[in-house]
Amino acid sequence: MPNIKYSSHEREKSVILVGIVVAVLGFVISLLSLGMASTINGRLVVVLLGLGVSLLGIIGLINRAYLKNPIWKR
Repeated sequence: MPNIKYSSHEREKSVILVGIVVAVLGFVISLLSLGMASTINGRLVVVLLGLGVSLLGIIGLINRAYLKNPIWKR
């Protein structure tokens, strides 16, 4: 595999993009709970799973990428 070096700006953009994809995936998981589970408890579990995935994308990836180069330290 070739050793490709990315700039920090390119890496930040890619992490933000992955974070957006993960957040949307969590939303889709929550929507799919309507068809996947027939009971209220089953839907609740799937919706909470989707919410967790969305929060992982928002707080874990997008926020962390923005905090690498915060505006107050520029």
